[in-house]
Amino acid sequence: MGINMIYLYAVLGWVVWCTLHSSLISVPVTEYMKRKLGDGFRFYRLFFNAFSLATLIPLLRYTASIRQEPVFRWEGPLGIIPYILLATSIGLFILGGRNYSLFQLLGIAQIKRGGTNRSLSEYGKFVVSGIHRMIRHPWYLGGIMIVWARDLSLSTILTNLVISSYFVIGALLEERKLVREFGETYREYQKNVSMLFPYKWLKAKCTGKPQRQGSFNQETMNHPPLNFP
Repeated sequence: MGINMIYLYAVLGWVVWCTLHSSLISVPVTEYMKRKLGDGFRFYRLFFNAFSLATLIPLLRYTASIRQEPVFRWEGPLGIIPYILLATSIGLFILGGRNYSLFQLLGIAQIKRGGTNRSLSEYGKFVVSGIHRMIRHPWYLGGIMIVWARDLSLSTILTNLVISSYFVIGALLEERKLVREFGETYREYQKNVSMLFPYKWLKAKCTGKPQRQGSFNQETMNHPPLNFP
């Protein structure tokens, strides 16, 4: 198999996986499955997680099997950057998940409760606080950081671009869901808080001006960090 075809298969594999992953939890698909499955829809999140993991493992193994010399190495003064990216991403996952329920994420809570919930929080609500006052999607940003925290060969650059694009597109799709659900409240939140990079928060810190605050401070919002059926 030619090296160009190996790259092509890896990139296509990630494009298909990312597209399928997002499609299975898109609003049209989940609403359709709710109508078709009825009470059985409470198992959908568990199925989604299992299917995503089962299809991700062989894709990861195939990508890892592509052996190449890196075209870029994090070395010399830059050698500390991967550790900074990893440490920051871990912090983002921890801080972003403080108000989320692991059982909700896994799909166990939906099965026990016999219903569904768009929120990842234990009580079906998410209060905009902590890291979510700095950025709207800390888990997406953490995911982007992780994939770039390694030496880069041509194949990893190509797959990283696909995966990073997936996180950005996923955040944009999630924004549409949240605007649809919360309307002007979420639009005001968008105006006041950055989506991925906290430039609005940093600008407020650098200028000494307080970050704009809106009515979202008093609102409880079902604000999941990932697409959630």
